[in-house]
Amino acid sequence: MDTGKLTTKQVGDAAEALALAHLERHGLRLVQRNYRVARGPGSRGGEIDLVMRDVDGTLVFVEVRRRSTADRGGAAASVDAAKQRKIVFAARHFVNRLSAMPPCRFDVVAIDDRQVHWLRAAFDVQ
Repeated sequence: MDTGKLTTKQVGDAAEALALAHLERHGLRLVQRNYRVARGPGSRGGEIDLVMRDVDGTLVFVEVRRRSTADRGGAAASVDAAKQRKIVFAARHFVNRLSAMPPCRFDVVAIDDRQVHWLRAAFDVQ
């Protein structure tokens, strides 16, 4: 992913597209992209990059992170406790709209340079 002349949004969108393609190749199905909740923990609320359905019916909330280098732990390390709280907040909001509570999990797709790392069940509800 050459990011030389791309905006931050374009880089993020490309990372999400790469993650989505990776997950779909492994049998997951897209439910929704960029699910946002305006107000929540902190001042910004929460966002889920990808909401997917796994083959066993599990609803998967996916955070996509991209870093060009592995400095400071790389992409996966950037999903800290504060970010996790925002994702969980948005996920709770998402499932409250459903008629029945499906099994759920939180995954991270970390993209370091051009390497895609899918971390299943990367964190739990806190």
